[in-house]
Amino acid sequence: MLSRPGDFARLAERGVAKTHPLLVGRFARTDLDQTRFGFATGKRLGGAVVRNRVRRRIREELRAMAPTFQPGWDVLIIARPALVQADQTALVGALRRVLRSGGVLGGQSDS
Repeated sequence: MLSRPGDFARLAERGVAKTHPLLVGRFARTDLDQTRFGFATGKRLGGAVVRNRVRRRIREELRAMAPTFQPGWDVLIIARPALVQADQTALVGALRRVLRSGGVLGGQSDS
């Protein structure tokens, strides 16, 4: 899990961004044997309850996709306001598209 401000700054500085109407993904290659994720949910999404719900929904889908991740990536998922109203199918599609275009998603997942 990415949580330190330095990790977020490094991704903003040298990370590659892939966009979707529901979210943005920033990707940076690492030498680690795992893929780490961080989440940015700004106040434009709503109050704390709404922002926490968005993070839980994203984490839930990432857990289901975890077996197909390529190792060695740091990923920052930035939620856009449209994600609050999107259904779970739209969220899954957006995550898959962004992660695949960023090079993190390797194979097919069962979900």
